[in-house]
Amino acid sequence: MEWLWPWIQVLCFLVLTDLLWTSPISKEQWPRLEDMELAEGYLRRFYHMSPSSGPQPRNRRATATSALGEKIREMQGFFSLKQTGRLDLQTLSVMRKHRCGVPDMENYSFYPDQIKWKNSTITYRCILLSYTTDLTQEEVDTSFRLALKIWSDAAPLKFIKFPGTCLIIHLAPSILAHGDFFPFDGPKGVLAHAFAPGEDMGGDVHFDEDEIWTMGHSKQGYNLFTVAAHELGHSLGLSHSKDPSSLMYPNYNYYIGAQYTLPQDDALGIQALYGKPVRKQDPPNLPKKCDPNFSVDAVAVGLFSSRYMWLRTTWTTYWNRLREGPSSTYLPSINSPVDAAYDIPAKGVTYVFTGPKYWVVRQLKKKSHFGSIYDYGFPARVRNIDAAVHISEYGKTFFFIGHDYYSFDEARCQMHYGYPQSITQDFPGIDSKVDAVFQNFDDHLLQSEYYWVIHVLLNYSWLDCC
Repeated sequence: MEWLWPWIQVLCFLVLTDLLWTSPISKEQWPRLEDMELAEGYLRRFYHMSPSSGPQPRNRRATATSALGEKIREMQGFFSLKQTGRLDLQTLSVMRKHRCGVPDMENYSFYPDQIKWKNSTITYRCILLSYTTDLTQEEVDTSFRLALKIWSDAAPLKFIKFPGTCLIIHLAPSILAHGDFFPFDGPKGVLAHAFAPGEDMGGDVHFDEDEIWTMGHSKQGYNLFTVAAHELGHSLGLSHSKDPSSLMYPNYNYYIGAQYTLPQDDALGIQALYGKPVRKQDPPNLPKKCDPNFSVDAVAVGLFSSRYMWLRTTWTTYWNRLREGPSSTYLPSINSPVDAAYDIPAKGVTYVFTGPKYWVVRQLKKKSHFGSIYDYGFPARVRNIDAAVHISEYGKTFFFIGHDYYSFDEARCQMHYGYPQSITQDFPGIDSKVDAVFQNFDDHLLQSEYYWVIHVLLNYSWLDCC
């Protein structure tokens, strides 16, 4: 029987080898080569990763410390994923979603010199190599008309269809070059792309004709109105939003054109560029600041309630004057009610929050630039901020949302670990939602280190009510 022993060893080796080859990919072998190739292509196209940034296949486990890993972390941050710098299944799932072809990191609309059209009346024309066979000409025209309307409803914009002018809506075959050096990738993947306002191709919107275009919802196709409305946001000057409910979120979502209302995130963005739509209406009455039911929305450079603002100006040592009026008078870029605000005196800056946007105010009666609250690292479930306060001696800012609060490190620009925490647990005596909060705002108002405004401002002397 001894002669059988070597053969038994060989047989066991072959069985073990077969099991190894057919077993699932281990964590040590993840990610697969095809996943790395997908990620590199995605990050080059949407996050400006240079071709030399990606590791060689045999070094594919080094993603956490490589340039590729940094770009993965940047992409994960944009989509509110855990920023590991590694290609986990959730990250790959987002990369495989059908989306807009415009890069996510342009952010050209978040700066003071925002790119936009100089005139609010915008002419456009449609160049259709052939109307898509998926829809009738009337259905295509209706989709474009509804897509333009949602933007003109939210801002003082007027669109006129006329040949030979600036804004072009273009249905083009995907694989063939269509004049912009950005060929499409065939069915699925990138659905369309657009260019920011400017000369030549500025404002142009291009659609991939290799897709199946629909008027309604389809598992096989894509709603033309939804994609057109998103791309027109780019052609008007907006970049991608981190807010998953926003029209300007890069991944495809289906919306019904005739019933669609522009989300607040997008409305604030387009109004920051072009202003609010002009509507004839009776001017609202200034809230009665001395009314016992007068409520406060935010306190920072001034006191905010609804769309109005109260602030004090010291002209001389002896004259401390209270000024009041619509907040847009003092903050011309902000046309929505203020939810929260906080000052950083050392920087000479005030941050004002309206819905999912924040505004950086450096000087009253001057234009302010804006960003997304998700830049702070808030999860996607957070829709707006209830209150905020900056504690200068600790370099931290507290954000209050519902019954929880977050702590933000201003020096490192990141949330502190372990948040959110319970407001009731950490601030005894506060058992309801915080509307406004400030630190050392004014000696006439403040008797303790922190002063909390829950529903009503308790001391009215600052408002000249005494």
